[in-house]
Amino acid sequence: MIVCIAEKPSVARDIADVLGAKDRRDGYIEGNGYQVTWTFGHLCTLKEPHEYTPNWKSWSLGSLPMIPPRFGIKLISNPTYEKQFHTIEALMQKADMIINCGDAGQEGELIQRWVMQKAGARCPVKRLWISSLTEEAIREGFAKLKDASDFQPLYEAGLSRAIGDWLLGMNATRLYTMKYGQNKQVLSIGRVQTPTLALIVNRQLEIQNFVPKQYWELKTVYRDTTFAAIIRKSEEELILEAEKNKEAIAAGKKPKKEEENRGIDPITSQEQGMALLEQIRNSPFTITDVTKKEGKEAPLRLFDLTSLQVECNKKFAYSADETLKLIQSLYEKKVATYPRVDTTFLSDDIYPKCPGILKGLRDYETFTKPLEGTTLLKSKKVFDNSKVTDHHAIIPTGQHPQNLTDMERRVFDLIARRFIAVFYPDCKFATTTVLGVVEEIEFKTTGKQILEPGWRVIFGTPGAQSQEEKEIGEEENVLPVFVKGESGPHLPDLYEKWTQPPRPYTEATLLRAMETAGKLVDNDELRDALKENGIGRPSTRAAIIETLFKRNYIRKEKKNLIATPTGVELIQIIHEELLKSAELTGIWEKKLREIEKKTYNAAQFLEELKQMVSEVVMSVLSDNTNRHITIEKAVQEASANDKKQDGKAAAKEKDASKPKRQSKPRKKVTEAKTDAPEAIGNAPEAKSETPLANTSQTQVVEGQTCPLCGKGTIIKGKTAYGCSEWRNGCTFRKPFES
Repeated sequence: MIVCIAEKPSVARDIADVLGAKDRRDGYIEGNGYQVTWTFGHLCTLKEPHEYTPNWKSWSLGSLPMIPPRFGIKLISNPTYEKQFHTIEALMQKADMIINCGDAGQEGELIQRWVMQKAGARCPVKRLWISSLTEEAIREGFAKLKDASDFQPLYEAGLSRAIGDWLLGMNATRLYTMKYGQNKQVLSIGRVQTPTLALIVNRQLEIQNFVPKQYWELKTVYRDTTFAAIIRKSEEELILEAEKNKEAIAAGKKPKKEEENRGIDPITSQEQGMALLEQIRNSPFTITDVTKKEGKEAPLRLFDLTSLQVECNKKFAYSADETLKLIQSLYEKKVATYPRVDTTFLSDDIYPKCPGILKGLRDYETFTKPLEGTTLLKSKKVFDNSKVTDHHAIIPTGQHPQNLTDMERRVFDLIARRFIAVFYPDCKFATTTVLGVVEEIEFKTTGKQILEPGWRVIFGTPGAQSQEEKEIGEEENVLPVFVKGESGPHLPDLYEKWTQPPRPYTEATLLRAMETAGKLVDNDELRDALKENGIGRPSTRAAIIETLFKRNYIRKEKKNLIATPTGVELIQIIHEELLKSAELTGIWEKKLREIEKKTYNAAQFLEELKQMVSEVVMSVLSDNTNRHITIEKAVQEASANDKKQDGKAAAKEKDASKPKRQSKPRKKVTEAKTDAPEAIGNAPEAKSETPLANTSQTQVVEGQTCPLCGKGTIIKGKTAYGCSEWRNGCTFRKPFES
């Protein structure tokens, strides 16, 4: 008998239907020489500390670091899971062959390998590797079964990730909780969770400490068109441009062409601006150059999971977790391909299937009809085998979508339109740049005109913009016809402006930051090159953000992600860069990807992690300051079931009551005149929801020592008391009214 094991009952039913297995048994489906069974995601997990040695049951600094000589797995303690496992075990003991039908990814490989290992399977194992759950894809997959040994590197990468998370999560969480926590409140530290929190906290501190600077813009209106004075770039801007060019060259991309640094110096005082205004007020405006450049714009990239989550957050305000659940549901309903992918490309073997997929998109006949009977475009920006690893980009399967919820339909619509658009011609546009001069002061304006909409017709109006274009303020703007040398009167004016702080992270911008380890990148190709060093995986990033919410480290204010005082203090108390640097975490992620590709050794990765954990423990234990984290509300509640069930976290958390509303961050200064879960070391002892010590309960007296950092003294501001060490990062603040 051949035993097939899937990751979910619904997937097992689809596979059983294709294989002709019809007889439903308790925990499996049988027939035609097959027994098709299933897991419920993870049935097994890594053992907890006390299962290696009883001394590790109680939390103490003396027992750290906890590094087992050999890691073991155990069955998750849950009656449903245990019953299903014993069914699987009995089937596997008698099997002639096992076919691993788990999700075709790193986590799917790990889930099934652990179950087979725990069940003591001894027979040959094959692997079903498919990207969609349609009948055709399943039949094709069974016709091309692969050897399980082909996926050994994938398993080793998944195992290394799980062990790495255990080592860091268990040790760092206990270490920081015992050293800096109060009233048994768990301070959860994770390999990816903590650097992600650090991105949000650092951005927030940048905004809070931002000092707006006043400047002025000189503009003039000539023939109903606004021209702006050209401003010379500062040294800082030139250095930043040079750094971006270096990054592009390092990633094997073409650097941006250097332009002459021309124009007037920035206008930093009203007097300087008024003088320039008077200088040009009564002189004519002369057109010195008109340049019209025609260009092409390729269709938007197909979706990987991160870009789909980004788009859904921008367009519909869906959280990353919501989008992941929606696309997973579309995959299980067989209308979209495998979702947990990090490529925007398709392999060449998908190209012959594309006419059939387009034909299946019956609700989009307006756009697919013109493509019928033609040879579909095959762009290297879409079809590139070298850019596809385990899976290709997310596309429709060609099955007609039925019984979709409104939210699922919206997500499917995005995927379908992107897919159709890649077979349409490029959008052709013309960019006109017009230069003018008054009294040796140069002015400039630009306009963009769509000549042939091409793929843009798929997204509504011919001038429809991508979200990215709207973000940077680029818009279609048709200019009147200007002739070089023409001259005439104009209306100049001076506009007062203020520099703006960086924007708080939204889920969309945070996902992008995680993908590029915190580097701000607009260019798609450069972003692809930096994905190697991204933090987290596409499939785990949503869970990491959700974990930060559950632990009350962040909260949402409209679309913005705001770090709570607890989140800010946690990052500030961590001095070990290894724990909070997105760049260093990105390097570990790269090594995990290299383990998958057999270019890095799993044992070496784990040795490095063990060394790192030992160094972190030594560093924290040698801290003689009396620092503690003050926490407004304990949001964790662990039940007896949770203790047993979660191997990655010794205690699962329930959503706390809504956190107290914090004071809003400083508003932007407007212009004056115009225009998985990674922290796996939660303490089982942390059951209480008793409010803990916090700064609002502390008696604040001007001149006393700061209760938060212990170094500065309390000073009085305009609306609140603060700490004299605020420049060095202390966040103590107590509003007068409290």
